[in-house]
Amino acid sequence: LREPEGLRQFGIREYAEAGSAIEEFTTHWRHGASGLLRQLIDAETIELLGGPLSHPFQPLLNPRLREFALREGLADAQQRFAHTPVGIWAPECAYAPGMETGYAAAGVGHFMVDGPSLHGDTALGRPVGKTDVVAFGRDLQVSYRVWSPKSGYPGHAAYRDFHTYDHTTGLKPSRVTGRNVPSEEKAPYDPQRADRAIDEHVADFVAVVRRRLISESERIGRPAHVVAAFDTELFGHWWYEGPEWLGRVLRALPEAGVRVGTLADAKADGYVGSPVELPPSSWGSGKDWQVWNGEKVADFVQLNSEVVDGALSTVDKALAQHAAVGAPTPRDRVADQILRETLLTVSSDWPFMVSKESAADYARYRAHLHAHATREISDALSSGRRDHAERLADGWNKADGLFGALDARRLPK
Repeated sequence: LREPEGLRQFGIREYAEAGSAIEEFTTHWRHGASGLLRQLIDAETIELLGGPLSHPFQPLLNPRLREFALREGLADAQQRFAHTPVGIWAPECAYAPGMETGYAAAGVGHFMVDGPSLHGDTALGRPVGKTDVVAFGRDLQVSYRVWSPKSGYPGHAAYRDFHTYDHTTGLKPSRVTGRNVPSEEKAPYDPQRADRAIDEHVADFVAVVRRRLISESERIGRPAHVVAAFDTELFGHWWYEGPEWLGRVLRALPEAGVRVGTLADAKADGYVGSPVELPPSSWGSGKDWQVWNGEKVADFVQLNSEVVDGALSTVDKALAQHAAVGAPTPRDRVADQILRETLLTVSSDWPFMVSKESAADYARYRAHLHAHATREISDALSSGRRDHAERLADGWNKADGLFGALDARRLPK
């Protein structure tokens, strides 16, 4: 494939693929995803799972910021989709005892944990503690058919290799070929071979799900469910064939007698067992919190704690000054930007990337950049330089202006 003719043929195919993708985008998606997804949510074809703004590791977060991030995240979804999620896929499936009461207070009725948090017993959802909030556990036997770094489908020899580029054209012309095959020795990508692999993996997945449903139902003596959970960016981004596999699976499961439903469906139809107490947990290595608070990332824990404490204190004082005047508190774009930068500082992805040694320098740069922004604006405001603080906040907002509806006035007291 390194030969010009092979690349030319591959390029012709890629050009056609790109053309049809652009046509689909301009026909259906050019005004954003909200309208399309809302139709599916309205029809209850899918359930929208929400989560806190900026994907923080909630157990390690100051409780006030944890509540603020969650409530603002749910409000953000409501603005975009005209639906407030009642279920969430918690960032990193992270849980600390007592979080269920915060979920209940925010109107969240169910959330995700990893299978080991329920000791692998994921056949039913479980109410947590003394609340009605239900924890659903990811079924690892099923999920790892796709997600396992060692044996998951995306690593199959026939699929397109994500990491191997032809640097002259920017195309990815190789297939995975083998786990330890260097890039320059990878075989050419063959769409027909990949297509056959998709069918094999659809059949395998359906068989695994059926076996698991039957065995789990027999074990508990009542109908069980299987929760298969994957990050969206796996499909298409990391795994080129992933969307096609997913489409075929969603057709093949009902044909095989398996009912496909949402977590809300499972809850409504009584796939709920007896209450449990959950341990501190996550889906990360060791199923505890070590990826986010281990020795490698102790500096992040310290940084996050200092930045959050300083930011909350500054925002409290700013809002108190407005309140002292006696009139209704106006929206404060400086306080908003301080909280926006704070939330970006505490995103769980930065310590994850360092613990996993994946673009660690970039992760540290981003965390410290947002920490610097938070402190810079806060220092100006705290020292009475309101005009300077506004200029800084506006400048940072040009770079970090996401979550436009974030409102510091909603920060819990």
